[in-house]
Amino acid sequence: METFHNIGTSTDWVVMVVYFLAIMLFGTYFGRYTKNTSDFFFGGRRFSWWLITMSIVATGVGSHSFVKYSAKGFEHGFSSSMTYLNDWFFIPFFMFGWLPIIVYSKVRSIPEYFEKRFNPSARFLATILLLFYMIGYIGIGFLTLGKAVIPLLPESFYIFGSLIEITLMRAIIVIAIITGIYITFGGQTAVIFTDLLQGFILLFAGFLLFVLGISYVGGGQEFWDLLPLSWKLPLADFNKPSSFNFVGIFWQDAVAGSIGFLFMNQGLLMRFMACKSVNEGRKAATINILFVLPLSAIVVGNAGWLGKAMSVMDPNIVSPNTSPDEIFVVVASIVTSPGIFGFIMAALTAALMSTVDTLINATAAIFVNDVYRPIMKYLKKIYANDNQKDKEELFAARISSMAITVAGVLSVLAFIQFPTVYEAHGYFHSTLTPPLVVAIFMGVFWKRFTPAGVITTFLGGVVLMILGARFPEIFISPFDHGIEMNPDRPYSYIRAFYNLIACVGVGVFVTMTTSFQHKIVSVIKNNKNSNTIMLVVSLIASIIFLLVILGSSTFQFIFPVFIIVLVPIIVTYYGKYDEELSTKGLTVYSINEAKKAFKGSELNETHGEQVEVKLQVSNHDEDKIMCSKNDLLKLGAEVGDLVYLSDKRKWLGGLKSIHSRFGKSHNEDGIVYLNKDQIEHGLFDKNKILIAEKEM
Repeated sequence: METFHNIGTSTDWVVMVVYFLAIMLFGTYFGRYTKNTSDFFFGGRRFSWWLITMSIVATGVGSHSFVKYSAKGFEHGFSSSMTYLNDWFFIPFFMFGWLPIIVYSKVRSIPEYFEKRFNPSARFLATILLLFYMIGYIGIGFLTLGKAVIPLLPESFYIFGSLIEITLMRAIIVIAIITGIYITFGGQTAVIFTDLLQGFILLFAGFLLFVLGISYVGGGQEFWDLLPLSWKLPLADFNKPSSFNFVGIFWQDAVAGSIGFLFMNQGLLMRFMACKSVNEGRKAATINILFVLPLSAIVVGNAGWLGKAMSVMDPNIVSPNTSPDEIFVVVASIVTSPGIFGFIMAALTAALMSTVDTLINATAAIFVNDVYRPIMKYLKKIYANDNQKDKEELFAARISSMAITVAGVLSVLAFIQFPTVYEAHGYFHSTLTPPLVVAIFMGVFWKRFTPAGVITTFLGGVVLMILGARFPEIFISPFDHGIEMNPDRPYSYIRAFYNLIACVGVGVFVTMTTSFQHKIVSVIKNNKNSNTIMLVVSLIASIIFLLVILGSSTFQFIFPVFIIVLVPIIVTYYGKYDEELSTKGLTVYSINEAKKAFKGSELNETHGEQVEVKLQVSNHDEDKIMCSKNDLLKLGAEVGDLVYLSDKRKWLGGLKSIHSRFGKSHNEDGIVYLNKDQIEHGLFDKNKILIAEKEM
């Protein structure tokens, strides 16, 4: 493959440097709105749908997308965009299942949901898997950033008389430092507002590149005529070639990738959890899926299509042997003028950074909530007050953000071996998402799914996945759909299908045999040596699991059977599980119960209207707002109902707002009383009109 260096001019570099400085200043500016861990991770749960939509755009389109889909567009044509529309299949399950459960159950991370729904052991295993997933995702983002920037840089340069060679890892380290600055000190609010800016930039820049490219090749008809017939097809062949086919794309990108992105990407969930309400989150998801994603598919893929057209028009302009991961940069440099190229590259790095910053922030949330807090609880850490606790947790969040950034850089080493970002990302998704994806989906949509089922899905699923990777001709080939196996990376795409089937099979089997497990446990408990027996069983299961991981036994083919049989017995023996209590408000069938628990009382479904009010300062200590009796009547509200109070200026997107409850009423219409803490947290200006609306 042909690679490039020194693409671009000094003007382009000036544009890019100015952009980076602007982003850093923009992010650190909004860092001043971060007062506590709720602000740092969830932005205070205050933002409007349109702001979250643009943030989702920047997050979803970012990371690998420009490089990944441009590469596949160059190699295969329009079918490269098919993967970008897969969320259509699964968004309803997210909007009406997973999203309201996450919000109304008041969980701060995905592993916390596993503890509420199942038990602490499930939370522990989910934390490990999710941290691997998130840090690996960060690594993919950094790898993509590095590959995008390398063509712009010289092969080496002198500094203080010393020759410094520019390598991929050195470029990634510099990028990580830049990204880490504003995420460490800004938090979720900084991320959302920088993503707002970056989302607009990348959409505009992507379409600008397409227009300039079409003009360069002579117009729309000329562009169409230059493309080979196979590049014009909307879908790849069913099962050929082995590197890119419809079946592989569906199982890897649509099922493992899209469900993984929607259900287990903590960064995406934190975007929706930053919305002021579930309905606002649904609006954001709907607009994104119906309008923004189809546009984004064109934005991220068109450089590849243009590159192919140019290579047909004149191989001297774009060589057919150009490295696919570099085609975006190459095409952009050809069709743009100095300065515009710098802007386009700034947009690319904007997209890449927007996803990386989200993932770092989200991983820090998981660390604080599921590692730091349990450790402090175990150590019986005593805080002087809630403010001290929150300050220490906020400090831990910022330190963990820096540590996670470093871990993300190190994880790049695991993906450098892959020829393209697409293959690296696909292998990553196929390997790490299935256990968690299956566990979340069945936990939300299957009330009977048990702790034994979820834990065995994690452990037994991983065992079967490992054996599938070692012996693909035995385990994966029955699911290959006629796809030829590439000996270098066997079944790199269809592997996701096998892994999903393995995890689903384990979860369903264990759950359907629950009564059998209870019978065995009952027999063991009736034995006077029951504790000794279970210690031996637990030891055997642990040894077997380690032997599979290490691959050091000739009996590893039968080991999954032992894991699938023994683990449920162990979990059932030691665990206590009340299905009614553990599923209430935590499955799709009990969302109304979740809403009641969220509010803490019966729901008020009375329809009301928004009311304009003026702010008055009160000395009351309760976290409540005081409205007049007439205003409560207009709102359709009663004392104790939840209320969302925001600045009237819609363009703020909810930045100046709070959630609270209605306290005792008064007789001053159009006046709302708040205490100083509420005013400070809501960032309210005393001379501005506020809007009050009842939530439930």
